[in-house]
Amino acid sequence: MKIALIGYGKMGKAIEQIALKRGHEISFRIDLSNQEDLKKIVPSNTDAVIEFTQPETAFPNISTVLKNGVPVVCGTTGWLEHKPQAEKLAQENNTAFFYSSNYSVGVNIFFHLNKYLAKVMSNFGEYHVWQEEIHHTEKKDSPSGTSITLAEGVLENIKSKSKWVNESTSNPTEFGIVSVREPNVPGTHTIFYESPIDTIEIKHTAHSREGFATGAVLAAEFVKGKHGVFGMDDMLKIS
Repeated sequence: MKIALIGYGKMGKAIEQIALKRGHEISFRIDLSNQEDLKKIVPSNTDAVIEFTQPETAFPNISTVLKNGVPVVCGTTGWLEHKPQAEKLAQENNTAFFYSSNYSVGVNIFFHLNKYLAKVMSNFGEYHVWQEEIHHTEKKDSPSGTSITLAEGVLENIKSKSKWVNESTSNPTEFGIVSVREPNVPGTHTIFYESPIDTIEIKHTAHSREGFATGAVLAAEFVKGKHGVFGMDDMLKIS
């Protein structure tokens, strides 16, 4: 299939390597030097677009491509106030929009483990739950989209928590996320349940960008020829 890459930094290049290895062709490589080529991406030359850019450019990029009728796989975080509009554009233009805060298969399994553990721990109020996330220093958003998805999984199942905050907190109604930025860290997320007598923790550590890149290419393969709004649960068939 023919895949266009919007965003040709480290992640875009990692996606390109996986896509070529899986026998696909790269139809466009869009970065700051050739943004005008975005409008040239149409169904006759591209089967799907993979978009990994910055929060401020994600929605304009996605809008242009969806209006041209080309399926979009988006991995950019920090722009989700516009996500309902992107979903509407996909429906209106009879194409597909696929979004995930993290394309790693392992992380998406971790999302479900997180929800399950939170449901179990909801009966044990003596445990203080919080999260630490560590990413590379180039990451613009804080907390990460993955961290927010994990936080939402906790809030959904522990009703005493009403919101997440991007700091350590002792407020019993808040879920604290401690964001750490260190050089050359693809992504580490840990959920802690701490009591005076013990600590329970679950952790996901990414060793490279390859897992994210592979998942994004699998998502592009998944949306080819489809219409609608999709996510990793649809592709992985995790219920």
